[in-house]
Amino acid sequence: MVDLARKNLLHDKLRFLITISGVAFAVTLVLVQLGLFFGLLKNATITIEKLGADLWVTSKNTHNVDFAHTFPESRVQRVRSTPGVVRADNLIVTFMDFTLPNGAQDATLVYALENFEAWRFPWRVEEGNITDLRRGNYVFVDNSAVRRFGPFSTGEYREYLGTRLKIIGRTEEARSFTTTPISFMEYGLAQRLMTVGNHDQTTYVLIKLAPGADLEQVRAELQRRLPHNDIYTSAEWAERSRSYWINNTGLGFNMAMTVFLGCLVGIIVVAQTLYTSTMEHLREFGTVKAIGGSNRDIYAILARQALISSVIGFALGIVPTLVIRALVQQADIELLISRPLVITVFIGTIGMCLAASMISFRKVASIDPALVFRN
Repeated sequence: MVDLARKNLLHDKLRFLITISGVAFAVTLVLVQLGLFFGLLKNATITIEKLGADLWVTSKNTHNVDFAHTFPESRVQRVRSTPGVVRADNLIVTFMDFTLPNGAQDATLVYALENFEAWRFPWRVEEGNITDLRRGNYVFVDNSAVRRFGPFSTGEYREYLGTRLKIIGRTEEARSFTTTPISFMEYGLAQRLMTVGNHDQTTYVLIKLAPGADLEQVRAELQRRLPHNDIYTSAEWAERSRSYWINNTGLGFNMAMTVFLGCLVGIIVVAQTLYTSTMEHLREFGTVKAIGGSNRDIYAILARQALISSVIGFALGIVPTLVIRALVQQADIELLISRPLVITVFIGTIGMCLAASMISFRKVASIDPALVFRN
């Protein structure tokens, strides 16, 4: 019966090629879309995860790490005096106008701290010493800025909100969901550049807890001391930031629709092929019943055909996915293809093909064994 499954599929090689091509197309579509989706979400929270704070203090109802609201920087003192807190620092995250050498303007997302090295942030410094940011009007720029701002080198000057700053370092991997390039500068400099009225303001307080401190007890005490702020763990803050982009930009809906359409294409192609093959080989299935085979045996043949199509189609779908990933990486776009994602899509491909084969199940269930003896 295993041979019958394979022979039925390969009886019409062109049809079989169309089948596995349809499966491969569906697999490629799903993997690429999900890879882009997870790549964007990674960029949306990579700075949260790399900072490694135990708790984040934010303004009330802040939905996303990039779009922060200010509050008095003096509140950090209440945090530092809270039992269980070993370190607390103000962090500014804000968009600033950035003037290009040709006079055009763009935007950069600025991260500003007093002590970058204490937080091991940024996490990948390609050139320069991050401690030098304290010495003047200096800035570090991530390499992803080349795509938006054009080539730049350390030692060059750029204008941030009309003030000339010297680029003294370059970083890697610091990206945002909006693709706005990230810059790093000293906290006091960022405050001076911010608009009037924000010179004593911050946007976040980063907190490290003492070893053995009870996180929830510390958070409860902080919430009592800071009733006009929200307090999140890093995991909660990252999830809140991801949820904002998924729910408020239509990203989640678009991803779901793309995956649905990819699966629909695969199901239609496989179902049509298997059904046509079944109709053309009804006498063979009748023979199986005539020699004592049950509906279960015939279902196994159809399931075997679906499995063969799914495995070969999945393998073929991986190839263009890897090619596309290599191409988009050259354009500085993250296409995140993880092992769990590949395994999940593989299982889904098998399920998709088995679901498609069910359309033929009803037909073979009603086969009369006497069919084989008819002219």
